[in-house]
Amino acid sequence: MRVVVIDDDKLVALSLKTILESTPDIEVVAMGSSGDEAIGLYKEHMPDVMLMDIRMEGMTGLEAGEIILKDSPEAKLLYLTTFSDDEYIIKALGMGAKGYILKQDYEGIAPALTAVMNGQSVFGDSVRDKLPTLMKGKEEFDFDAYDISEKEKEILEAVASGMNNKEIAEKLFLSEGTVRNYISSLLDKLELRDRTQLAVFYYTEVKR
Repeated sequence: MRVVVIDDDKLVALSLKTILESTPDIEVVAMGSSGDEAIGLYKEHMPDVMLMDIRMEGMTGLEAGEIILKDSPEAKLLYLTTFSDDEYIIKALGMGAKGYILKQDYEGIAPALTAVMNGQSVFGDSVRDKLPTLMKGKEEFDFDAYDISEKEKEILEAVASGMNNKEIAEKLFLSEGTVRNYISSLLDKLELRDRTQLAVFYYTEVKR
């Protein structure tokens, strides 16, 4: 897995590089320290996953991520930060980032990258705990209005829990192809773009 690391604290970036490259199959192909560098390094290296800080001097990681995703919608961005502010969480995941974890969880960074590489969404425990309360006060979501079946609800919950298609198929006794079809149907009915947005939708609209 080819990874680009972006953090304006160069000591942190070097520490991350050391931690990640001690894991088999992870190669840090470049490091940067600003949002501007993130955009350039993504275009230059087209990494499998970009691991990026949010608060940086000048252009923030969120601003850089929006530009990267506009040019490369398939980009896999995982945000790593010391901040767990609600507005950052919602903006990062809502714009199409694949996850948001806190820097304190060093042991979880490499597994998170692997999960993102495999198409899963990743939320640190403290982030996951906050999601259900971020949209308090909204009316209960009307699944019937969107013609969403009980099986599709099960698929939605499984996606939000971070399960991949194979794991969902085994849990619900379905084929992986059927799972993919259900997910495509959910995306279409809810007018969402990808699995990450499905997970965010689940935590902000369903599990409150």
